[in-house]
Amino acid sequence: MDIKKAKEEIKNTVRAYLMKDNTGGYVLPVNRQRPVLLIGAPGIGKTQIMEQIAQELRIGLVAYTITHHTRQSAIGLPFIKEEEFNGQKYSVTEYTMSEIIASVYSKIRDSGLKEGILFIDEINCVSETLAPAMLQFLQCKTFGTWKVPEGWIIVAAGNPPEYNKSVREFDMVTLDRIRKIEVDAEYSVWREYARENRVDAAILSYLELRPQNFYKVEADVDGIQFVTARGWVDLSSLLKIYKKLSIEVNEEIIYEFLQHKEMAKDVAAYLDLYKKYQDDYGINDILIGNTDPALYERIYRASFDERLSVVNLLISGLSVLFDKTSSHHFIADKWFAFLTLFKNALHKKEGSSIDLYEKMYHDFEKKVEAGKKAGFYTKEQSEQYTIILEMLRKSKPFSTDAEEAFEQAAANFSLWREELERLEDETGRALENAFDFMEGAFKNGQEMVVFVTELTMDSKAASYLSENKCERYLQYNEELMTGTKKAQLLSMLEKDDIYGKEHMRDF
Repeated sequence: MDIKKAKEEIKNTVRAYLMKDNTGGYVLPVNRQRPVLLIGAPGIGKTQIMEQIAQELRIGLVAYTITHHTRQSAIGLPFIKEEEFNGQKYSVTEYTMSEIIASVYSKIRDSGLKEGILFIDEINCVSETLAPAMLQFLQCKTFGTWKVPEGWIIVAAGNPPEYNKSVREFDMVTLDRIRKIEVDAEYSVWREYARENRVDAAILSYLELRPQNFYKVEADVDGIQFVTARGWVDLSSLLKIYKKLSIEVNEEIIYEFLQHKEMAKDVAAYLDLYKKYQDDYGINDILIGNTDPALYERIYRASFDERLSVVNLLISGLSVLFDKTSSHHFIADKWFAFLTLFKNALHKKEGSSIDLYEKMYHDFEKKVEAGKKAGFYTKEQSEQYTIILEMLRKSKPFSTDAEEAFEQAAANFSLWREELERLEDETGRALENAFDFMEGAFKNGQEMVVFVTELTMDSKAASYLSENKCERYLQYNEELMTGTKKAQLLSMLEKDDIYGKEHMRDF
């Protein structure tokens, strides 16, 4: 199955394992809660889905790559303990607590979360000395003499033998005690993750044109050449930083992440071309309504890869605005909820306005810090909560009169709402300008299908469109039967059916 289905399967498993009866005990006995074993190619997102599941279920996560550990750190260090049997004293070997088990208890102590996932990666790639301990772990849920705490679900991951020479096959006794899930690398599924996590637009544009290059493992006389999902994500992170620093990315740098020489060369050429398109077409000018009329003639004569790249550049430019609007909206919603609670407390006369605000602020701050420590927030959410706390701190009232205190507390919020409305208007104008260009350049061709579908599939764009009506989006979304045509188009792209000589241009 693909990684998205695997995530849902594991998520449902965790929910089932943690379900409790009326007495507070687990419905499914702990000894029947089989560990889950994910087997899939390297870099397809096995660790990422564990983080997502923990965040969504509001449970803890302790993750280890077991190949980084020795037998001693995994099962503990031996020490001598004196025991008495039948009146005779004996020296007995005991073990200190496993570092991994200790990390689970530390997570429970620091986060207050008594339930979670213990994720062990590369479990079938351990050394010979550690292999028996891994079998014991999967079969008995223990490291050495220390059991995994109740309420903590074991999920392990490994690679198929064709990807890793150090892989050790599990015996039937072990496999009969686990739930084995085999995961495949699927571009369409990864594309959803990449879109939501804002993988660099140039990379996504390249992969829209070359989806068959998403994941490759090839062996030749020079050794193994490979490209993984992790490679694309890590390259994207570097590209974003290098752009800010005005550092050029060349073929050699790309090869450090995409270890396939021909593909690194191909990607480097496309990134240069993508930047040229960005400069030549003046995407920012299009979005503010200053489109150069000469562009319509150029786009008409352009190859399909150029036309699709321009569409992706427009989507990328709009995404910046959708992101800003979404972030402002999130902060406004949380801020409004805080002010509503403050107003209700003032009406109930639960204390002086200044003391009430101080208490509510500190309670909210503690809740946010607890969420950060537990790993419940994404990086973006953590940054948003930091802004909320700062704005609430700046908005503390100083009047003892309830009505005046609320006005003081809400003053900055009113300014924030005005800025949000300005952003929504700016985004709406940019979207209309983008549609003007799309209609002038492509009418209702397949490029328009891609454009409208990308808007639909982007959660932040979809959220904006659900609250801010755009007649042309609704019109084209209905007329072009987005899902079907998009699927057909991507299928054609993958098969290279649309790359006739009249469309093809070498990168």
